[in-house]
Amino acid sequence: MNLQELKYFVAVADHRHFGRAAEACNVSQPTLSSQLRKLEDHLGVVLFERTNKRVALTPMGKRLLVHAREALRETELLESAAKAAGDPLAGPLKLGIIPTVAPYLMPLILGPLRESCPGMVIELWEDLTGPLLSLLSAHKLDAAIIATDLRPGTDLTETPLYTEPFLAALPENHPLAEKSRVSAKELANDLLALVEGNCLADQALTACGKRRGRPGPFQASSLDTLVNLVAAGYGTTLIPGLAADLFRGRNVVLRPISERVSRTVRLASRASFPRRQALRALGKVIRQAVSSYD
Repeated sequence: MNLQELKYFVAVADHRHFGRAAEACNVSQPTLSSQLRKLEDHLGVVLFERTNKRVALTPMGKRLLVHAREALRETELLESAAKAAGDPLAGPLKLGIIPTVAPYLMPLILGPLRESCPGMVIELWEDLTGPLLSLLSAHKLDAAIIATDLRPGTDLTETPLYTEPFLAALPENHPLAEKSRVSAKELANDLLALVEGNCLADQALTACGKRRGRPGPFQASSLDTLVNLVAAGYGTTLIPGLAADLFRGRNVVLRPISERVSRTVRLASRASFPRRQALRALGKVIRQAVSSYD
């Protein structure tokens, strides 16, 4: 039994298809199938029920899959620790980031990061907070940039990166556009928010003292779409301060909020992740990049 056979086992379990698993592992399907047969012979059990239409784990396969994943995780930790001993800043860093941060932060940091850490290769994954934290706990990501507190009782840790204020985005002919600053409560009546599951939506609703009710006519999943709706006169919304330069001049008026309404962007990682120096270097670049926006 070897690690490659365990990787094939996990790949088939994830894809539930020999062809797709082989493609993901960059091997031919006959090679993958023969290696899995060898693994089953070595273990003396059948891992999969195979038919022409589907592939399913056997009860014993489900039990052994847990141990296979753990063995691969431990191997990854061993390899990461060995690489970190040589140069903790070199090599790939699998980084997750939420959609309401990625378009505004990444253009600011990719160039400076390449200059300060030329050996670091960022592998980026954009998704909502929940899926990112699941991938992080499953060792499929090394770190994630999020904008909410971590729930207690996890093996994850977080480091604050920066705090940015929210701004009100208003149609040009909106009554509140005449003010130099507006109260978040004044936006409640015609506030447009992102779809449920997006932390920015929850933060905007909370800031404006509004609860999420029945879905409205607009179900926007991106901040860009939401601001376009504002520009067309369909309502108001809140945007993070780092996004202001991109949205200014789009037939919307941006105004500061009277109340102290902001969000703290954080870097989440596993407490056991060995390349802490790489995360500190990433955090330093991010703080320097956003310092001019404070």
